[in-house]
Amino acid sequence: MAQKSKKLLVCNCEGTMPLDAKALAKAWGEDIHIHRQLCRAEIANFENAAAKGDRLIVCCTQEAPLFSETVDEGQHGTDLTFTNIRERAGWSAEAKGATAKIAALIAEAALDIPETRTSTLVSEGRVLVYGRDESAIAAAKQLSSRLDATVLLARADDMLPPSVTDVALFKGVIRDARGHFGAYQVTVDGWAPPRPSSRSSLEFDISKDGVEFSYDIILDISGREPLFPAPEKRDGYFRPDPGNPAAVQKALFEITDQIGEFEKPIYVNFDANLCAHSRSGVTGCTRCLDNCPTSAISPNGDVVAIDQYICAGCGNCASVCPTGAASYAAPPGEAVFQRLRTLLGAYRDAGGKRPVLLVHDVHRGDEMINMMGRFGRGLPARVLPFAINEVTQIGFDFLSTAFAFGAERLLLLTSPRNSGEIDGLKQQIGLMEAALTGLGYGSGRIDLIDAEDPEAVSDQLYGLAAVSPMPAADFLPMGGKRTLITLALRHLHDNAPEAKDVLALPQGAPFGTVNVETEGCTLCLACVGACPTGALIDNPDTPMLRFSEQACIQCGLCRNTCPESVISLEARFNFTEAARTEVLIKEEEPFECVSCGKPFGGKSSIEKTIERLANHSMFAGDEKALNRLRMCSDCRVIDQFNVAAPMASKPRPLPRTTEDYLAERDENK
Repeated sequence: MAQKSKKLLVCNCEGTMPLDAKALAKAWGEDIHIHRQLCRAEIANFENAAAKGDRLIVCCTQEAPLFSETVDEGQHGTDLTFTNIRERAGWSAEAKGATAKIAALIAEAALDIPETRTSTLVSEGRVLVYGRDESAIAAAKQLSSRLDATVLLARADDMLPPSVTDVALFKGVIRDARGHFGAYQVTVDGWAPPRPSSRSSLEFDISKDGVEFSYDIILDISGREPLFPAPEKRDGYFRPDPGNPAAVQKALFEITDQIGEFEKPIYVNFDANLCAHSRSGVTGCTRCLDNCPTSAISPNGDVVAIDQYICAGCGNCASVCPTGAASYAAPPGEAVFQRLRTLLGAYRDAGGKRPVLLVHDVHRGDEMINMMGRFGRGLPARVLPFAINEVTQIGFDFLSTAFAFGAERLLLLTSPRNSGEIDGLKQQIGLMEAALTGLGYGSGRIDLIDAEDPEAVSDQLYGLAAVSPMPAADFLPMGGKRTLITLALRHLHDNAPEAKDVLALPQGAPFGTVNVETEGCTLCLACVGACPTGALIDNPDTPMLRFSEQACIQCGLCRNTCPESVISLEARFNFTEAARTEVLIKEEEPFECVSCGKPFGGKSSIEKTIERLANHSMFAGDEKALNRLRMCSDCRVIDQFNVAAPMASKPRPLPRTTEDYLAERDENK
C-alpha cells in the first residue's frame, strides 16, 4: 500500500476523530504525523510540504479551498489530492474500529485517476422564452439586459399590447424541438408577428406553419408538455413551474450566466466495431436505445449513434451494453475498477473484515453521508463508501467484480435524479442475484436504498443481516467488459458453495448459447453473416456451422435473420472448456455442380431453394431452368447463353450508308 511518490497529511480535526497513527503508518508504509489543526494552527506544515513540491494527499475536503488557495498564493507546482476521512469514517459511532477503512480510503485517494475528456459548447445568448401570458414578456425583459431574448406565446388571448416593444414578440406553438445547448432548433406552427396597431388587445398578422428558428437556450414557462424527454437533464432547457414565481426566478438567475464557452464532460465512449444493434436491416440488440432517458442514442445504420452534446451522463447505455461498445468515460472504466480493487484490497490488508460497499453518486450521496456523520451515527466501520458519477452507470461487470474482490454486500444509494431511470440497473441487479443464488452464495446481497432521511439510511446500514463472507480475488481488472466479467465469475465459481458447470441466467442476460434445430437448418449461413461477435463460424472449404459460446452476447440477430426460424437463444454461463472452444453444430457434404462437378454450396440449401422455387412463375414447368439452380455460378451463365432468349427480337438490320443507296440506284438503272 505504500505510496512513496506522495506525501500524506492527516488531521484529527481538533481531536474529534480517534486516529491510530501507528496502524495507519503500518498500512501506509511510512511514519505519519497526526495533526490536530492542519488548516489553522499547523498550516505551516502544509506550506512547508507544498514548498518542497511534494505530491500531497490531504485528508480533509472541508478546507480544500483554503489549501488550494495557499498553494496558488505560494506559486507552488504542487499536485493536491483530497480525501474525506472525517464524515466517511472518523465521525462515526464505530470510529475506533475504522482504522482499516481509513487506510483503504487513503489508498484509494493515492491513485492517479485520468481526467475526463470534455467537449466545448458555445452559447451566444440567444434565448427563447416560450410562454402563455404576460409573465413570459416580463421574463424576457429581465433577461434582455444580458441576453438576446425572444418571446413566443402559445396563447395570446386578451393580452394587453406592450407600450414599448423592447423584446421580440411572436405567437405560435412549438411543433418540434431538437438539438442541444447552444444549438437548439424549433419548428413553430401558427407563427405570426403582432400588429403594431394592436390597441386594447394583441392582434397578429396572418400565421404560418412550419417556421424554423435557432436558439442557444430555451425557457419553457408555457405549462404545456415538455419539449424533450427527461427535460431536467437537458442542458440549456429550463422548464420551471409557471405557477411558482420562485422557481421561475431561479431559472432566470441561472440563464443569465449561460453565455460564452462551456466544457461538457464526454460521459460515454462508443466503439462502433463492437455494436450489435443490427445487420442488413435486421434489428438485434436495442438495450441502449430502450434505456436512454434523454433520447441521446439513435439508430445509425447497423450501429447506433450517441450524441455527446445531449447525453446527460446517466450511464444506462454502458450498464446494459453486452459487448462494451458503450463504456462509461467519466472517468474511464479502467480507473473505476482499479479504485475498486485498491479500496477492497487495502481494507483487507489493513485487517478489515466483511466489507460492505456503499455505491453512491457524487451529488446527493456525498451530502447524505455528510449528514449522517454530522447529525447521526455516521457510517458503520465496515461500510466502504464508493463515489461514482451516477449510480445508474453500474452494470453486471461492476457488480460481479466487486463481489470477486471480496465485497460481502453491495448497497446502491439512489437519488431523485435517478427517478424513472433505474430499470436497466434493476435488470443488472437481477442478473447478479441469479448468478450468486445459482452458485450457492444466496440472495439478498444487493440492495437499492432510496430513502430521503439520513437517519433511515443509517438504520438500514446498521441493521444489515449477517451473510456469509465472500472469497476475495486480486486479479488485475484488465481487458474488455466481457473479459472482466469472465474473470470475476470464474473466481466466484471456483470458490462457490455450490459450483455448477452451467449456470442458468434470466432472459436478456448477455451470455448464453444458441440452439439450432439441425434437421431444419439448410446451412445457408445467414446467421454467420449476421453475427456481430463471431460466435457463429463457417468453414470456407466445406458446408459447416460452428459455435463459440464465450463470444455469444444473446443479441438475437441470428434468430431474427434465420430464414428457416430454427434458432433459439438460451441464457446461461458455461464454465466448462466447451464454452471456450468451437463446437460443431452441423456439417454436410457440399453440393456438386451437375455440369462440371465443382462443389459450390450446401446440399440442404440448394435443395431447399429448388423446392421453394419449383412453383415460381419463372421456373414452373421449366426443368431446364430448375436444373440451372443445380449449377455453379460459371456453368449457370454458360447455360443461360446457350439457350435462346425468350424475349429476343429479330436481328437488327445493318445501317444503310450512302454507298448502299448509290449502288441500289445503279442497279435500278
